[in-house]
Amino acid sequence: MGLPCRLTPVGSLRRFAPLGGEVCLLAAAPSDRQFDLVEAFSHLPLVASVIGWNGSAVSVVTTRGEATLYLTTPEQAGSAMVWHTGSTGHTGKLQERARHRGFTFLDGTLADSRGAAIAAPTEDELYRLLDLPYIPPELREDAGEVDAAESGDLPRLVSDLNIRGDLHMHSTWSDGRDSIGDMVQAATQLGYEYVAITDHSERAPSSRSLAAREVQRQAQEIDVVRQQFPGIHLLWGTEVEIMRDGSLDFDDDLLSRFDIVLASLHDSGGQAPEQLLDRCLGAMANPFVNVITHPANRSPGYSEGYALDFDRLFAAAVATGTALEIDGAPGHLDMDGELARRAVTAGVTVVIDSDCHRLDALARQMHFGVGTARRGWVEPRHVLNAGDVNAVRDFVARKRAGR
Repeated sequence: MGLPCRLTPVGSLRRFAPLGGEVCLLAAAPSDRQFDLVEAFSHLPLVASVIGWNGSAVSVVTTRGEATLYLTTPEQAGSAMVWHTGSTGHTGKLQERARHRGFTFLDGTLADSRGAAIAAPTEDELYRLLDLPYIPPELREDAGEVDAAESGDLPRLVSDLNIRGDLHMHSTWSDGRDSIGDMVQAATQLGYEYVAITDHSERAPSSRSLAAREVQRQAQEIDVVRQQFPGIHLLWGTEVEIMRDGSLDFDDDLLSRFDIVLASLHDSGGQAPEQLLDRCLGAMANPFVNVITHPANRSPGYSEGYALDFDRLFAAAVATGTALEIDGAPGHLDMDGELARRAVTAGVTVVIDSDCHRLDALARQMHFGVGTARRGWVEPRHVLNAGDVNAVRDFVARKRAGR
């Protein structure tokens, strides 16, 4: 007879950290059934070999890398979930609070002064025992979240349910895999109220791009797709390249035709951070540029991105009425954590986008974007596309009118 059990991601994966280590999972089962669970996990089809098993965890090698399954009992599931989610800085703060209350918190178990385990079947219960409200996993980075929880100042974090549209995706007109119609149909199935098709401009360093001479043909296709999908607002946009000399790849006459304009700096051209910043500032000064995408142009695990003076970038974004993007593409996850938090603290309007190039990744990459935003303490009130399509259109119109 099978053992019903739920495996829950923990560790850096659950905190949406951009550079996670091995995949870590947690399962709760009665002590006398945990060996059965280990046996079942170790014989999953994707498991190539077992590295080790110590009674409370089993580590395996899979076809995609290493994974560890931690085990706990249902009574200790909340304590174990908090412990194995981390971070070490966060759990260290919780250990300190536990000591002040006569408890110990170690290896996923909360115990009293005699060493007897205290039941905490949920994370809410664990935090309650430590006189704290629940702290979302994405905030558990020892970045002031415990003090904020104690004072009642935790943010009301944005969630997937707050996102009403996706303002950055690509089609076969540039380097996307799927047609405009297919992308829009997928977005409709996700329940979005609006989407923007934003293909790369002519000289973008992508495998394919939208030439200026093709813009009118794309506009005609946009009109056709709008008629095919009347239940969703389809915005016609572009991701225009910020060139090395600071100019934009499309001229203003062309940019004025789009419903929304994203501007990107993909190519540093060997320039110093100050020159890169000047290119971004120049783009933001353009009345037709509404969003600067993935501002640092980072690539987790490969490049930390541009070392810009982000305080100046944030100030210019506020002054010009330009949004900055939190990009959910795994190759960006930009702006992450601290940077996103600094942005919204400075008053910047952010957008959370998928930057998707294939319809089957739309939901996943938006989820990554939301998780990345949550790491930055971002609330729905900070997010342009947590509003309706009229809010987006008004945001664009205000900048074009110089208001």
